[in-house]
Amino acid sequence: MSTAPYAPGEPGWIRPLPGTDLRVSAVALGGGPLGSMPDLFGRDVPADEGVATVLAALDSPIRFVDTSNGYSDGESERRIGAALRLAGGKPADLVVATKVDPRGSDYSGERVRASVAESRERLGLDELPLVHLHDPEWHDFDELTAPGGAVATLVELREQGAVGRIGLAGGRVQEIARYLDLGVFDVLLVHNRWTLLDRSAGPLIEEARRRGMGVLNAAVFGGGILGAQQGGPTTYGYRPAPREVLESVARMREACAAYGTDIATAALQFSLRDERVASTIVGMSRPARVASTVEAAARPVPAALWPELESLLPPAHVWLDAD
Repeated sequence: MSTAPYAPGEPGWIRPLPGTDLRVSAVALGGGPLGSMPDLFGRDVPADEGVATVLAALDSPIRFVDTSNGYSDGESERRIGAALRLAGGKPADLVVATKVDPRGSDYSGERVRASVAESRERLGLDELPLVHLHDPEWHDFDELTAPGGAVATLVELREQGAVGRIGLAGGRVQEIARYLDLGVFDVLLVHNRWTLLDRSAGPLIEEARRRGMGVLNAAVFGGGILGAQQGGPTTYGYRPAPREVLESVARMREACAAYGTDIATAALQFSLRDERVASTIVGMSRPARVASTVEAAARPVPAALWPELESLLPPAHVWLDAD
């Protein structure tokens, strides 16, 4: 078995992000856990550990960091900014992407401008090359898409050069499709919906690529259920996993073991080997996780495992966005 073509040092590790002039690494450091969100990720993350995780990523082959204004009320961005200062500034080849978020129920155009300004200050960056509209499905579509609203303001910021490119980052595919149809975004970010266990985002990814957009895929471990160790979370996508999903996970673990690998490696490489996905975003909050993730990306996996895992995919009616 040869090294994966998307492994560090291989030609596929650094690749273009369609819809932009950016180049990103196949694996990105996801900033969700960095600011400490124990309700979602199961543990508190001290500030020094979060900063150390970013520093470990800067010393690794990972050249892409994804965060958001709203992660832990900005703490993720603060810790990334602190790490960049300790490193003497952002490396020239590092891409840092963030997202605009509402303040409470306020997702107005004015709030979008404030969100961008806050992110720039926390990160210590004059330039924000990629800024996503974050989780719009939780808000009123007509309000966000009205003249002067969140979407129009983000487009205006791009046109003014205040941000580089703009992305669409969210969950429920039926709602995200409405925003994608507006035709104004450069990049699509999906989470929990293109994994070993769930293919809800399939049509959305196809449409984004048809439009020439870049695609980013996050939460490929489903919130931890696809972690390497048994006895972990029994939730998928932050909600209780249906029986069919739990059964698929158990059988997938057995199949991976039979082929000499583990389910976490397979979950990561499922996304990495999809040529439509420019980068796979992995949330990390421990420095050691950086090295282990990079190693898992390069770990040889027998080709015969993939069709077997495909045969164990849970039925569509238990996917996150089946209804």
